[in-house]
Amino acid sequence: MRADVGAEATGHGPRAVLERLRAIDWKDETGGAGEAGGAAAWEHAASRALLMREYLRRSALWAQACGAEAAWPFFDVAEHLDAGAARTPPDVAAELEDLLNGLAPASLRTTCRAAVRWAAVRDAGQEPAGGLPDPYEPLLLMYERGGGYYLEEYVDLNGTMIPLGDVAGNAAAAPFLTLAPATLDAMDAEGETAYYAEAGDGHSRENPGGILRRRTDEDRTYDEAFTRNLRWEPTAQLRPSGHEHGGTDCVRIADIEAAAFIEAATKHLGGSR
Repeated sequence: MRADVGAEATGHGPRAVLERLRAIDWKDETGGAGEAGGAAAWEHAASRALLMREYLRRSALWAQACGAEAAWPFFDVAEHLDAGAARTPPDVAAELEDLLNGLAPASLRTTCRAAVRWAAVRDAGQEPAGGLPDPYEPLLLMYERGGGYYLEEYVDLNGTMIPLGDVAGNAAAAPFLTLAPATLDAMDAEGETAYYAEAGDGHSRENPGGILRRRTDEDRTYDEAFTRNLRWEPTAQLRPSGHEHGGTDCVRIADIEAAAFIEAATKHLGGSR
């Protein structure tokens, strides 16, 4: 198994995960249950897409480790492990089934059951060694930020389309490890967004002096910098026609790179206040 990140704690046990699922507003604005919809899904579209991509990556790693490629992407990891003693407590299982009644698609119900059972695996001390990350935490966070999804040839997060790809491609994808709520909130914004790193004056893409973004929403462009106030504020540092280079010493970067800088800055500046 590949060691690329320590596993996050998925709640504190099966009931804790059940209560997280119970707190989610699964209904969309039309009254449908389970699938993505409503204001929260739109508000958190960018972070939900990042979290779904990270879930697909993690589930691909677990599928490879467990020989469960045929079951990928929405499957119960514990079913493919030697974890027979780690069962969801009967009372939790019964309450979970009441909660899942009517939710769609079927793969959503599968992953909810799997996340609860994974907490039982952890409680029983049967989580395999090897450093693979918690398979379900990104998906739980995504559900908490706007409900479920539609599943066809793509994963549809209320308008944001995530290609499924294959196991090997997802397992090799860049990891998204910055799951703090403040970071996820900072990644959400209206419109199309491009991120840039300040790479001059001794700084580089890997160690930027700051992060900027350009948002285009309803034919208007907004240039913003993530400041020491730990929020996005207007900036004039980007050239109007920036593409790969957004201005002098500003280099375009991926959203995952921007999130890593934001989380590091939040921890550093937040801890110094």
